[in-house]
Amino acid sequence: MKVLFIDTVHPVLAERLTAAGMTCVDGTSIPAFEAVQAHSDAAGIVIRSRVRVDADFMDRLPDLKFICRSGAGLENIDLAVAQFRGIKVYNSPEGNRDAVGEHALGMLLSLLNLLREADRSLREGRWDREGHRGMELAGRTVGILGYGNMGSAFAGKLTGMGCRILACDPYRSSFDGDHHGKVEAVDLPTLQREADVLSLHCNLTPETKGMVDRTFLASFAKPFILLNTARGPIVRTVDLLDALQTGQVMAAGLDVFERETSSFEAVANEGDPVWMRLMAHPRIQVSPHVAGWTEESYVKLSSVLADKVLADFG
Repeated sequence: MKVLFIDTVHPVLAERLTAAGMTCVDGTSIPAFEAVQAHSDAAGIVIRSRVRVDADFMDRLPDLKFICRSGAGLENIDLAVAQFRGIKVYNSPEGNRDAVGEHALGMLLSLLNLLREADRSLREGRWDREGHRGMELAGRTVGILGYGNMGSAFAGKLTGMGCRILACDPYRSSFDGDHHGKVEAVDLPTLQREADVLSLHCNLTPETKGMVDRTFLASFAKPFILLNTARGPIVRTVDLLDALQTGQVMAAGLDVFERETSSFEAVANEGDPVWMRLMAHPRIQVSPHVAGWTEESYVKLSSVLADKVLADFG
């Protein structure tokens, strides 16, 4: 069984598949379609987010039995076509769930305690204690929208922080009391009424694209902090900026952006005034889509994929 690696992942995946008798081929140094043309007999492919695996792509691989997507999101794979053709699709959200949870918590604590502002102020020669008086997470209510691997991991990081944890997921109803009874399952109106913090952990789907818009933000009963470590297009950037201006949103931590490229390796925002407003805003903290990007997750993402493939084909 030949497995074609189209994107670079940790070598433990190839090592384990090779040890199980599979032939692993490195196609990462040439364009994806050239790699597929040269290895059209591949039974498996390994990708990240860069390549769009649609019907035409799958047509070029008539022996394809499985697709490995290193990471969580599957929006770059036509799942309906894969299912119709009997092609297994594996992803590995278990591999970077802890990294995402820790990153979201780090952003939240930084925003509450004005750490970025205090660091910059002191480096500029100012000793301003009163101007950097922070707020405590203990006693506040954190709402989690989307309660899969990432949302559950973030909830786990919060359990020792003394805050109330609400979770809303219309596709799950069995997590009330999760993490030793510290997670409450609620509907969206309850979350919007109670939350001091909203952390997004939704998949990007037609339903969630642009979901966090002017109307959504205005539905919160009190000013809140927004965190997005999920997918950028879930949030309408201009509406977020307007909500920050009115005070409906107190601050925001963004690891992902509305106009990110599909590979997550850049943003298509050169000269865009909305992007310039976003980058200049003093109450927005940003990072370049690295919430799940740690030394440990790099290994775990591939290990999880190896477990899943070998369970079916080993």
